[in-house]
Amino acid sequence: MINEPSVDALVRKLGTEDNPVSRYELCVVVAKRTRQIIEQMQATGVTELPGKQKEIVLACQEIMNGKVHISRD
Repeated sequence: MINEPSVDALVRKLGTEDNPVSRYELCVVVAKRTRQIIEQMQATGVTELPGKQKEIVLACQEIMNGKVHISRD
């Protein structure tokens, strides 16, 4: 279970006041970014992240740091 960052904080970070993001959209974004991280690790031969961090935690931290944004078509 991921406690930091919280789900509510991630939802606020991805969305805006005028265009909020649902928890479902957050789940899709986190899952997609996690898959990208895993694919990058496999392509470069990296077996684990520093500090034995999980890929999903890294994806959530990237959202909180503003490195990942949502694109709606």
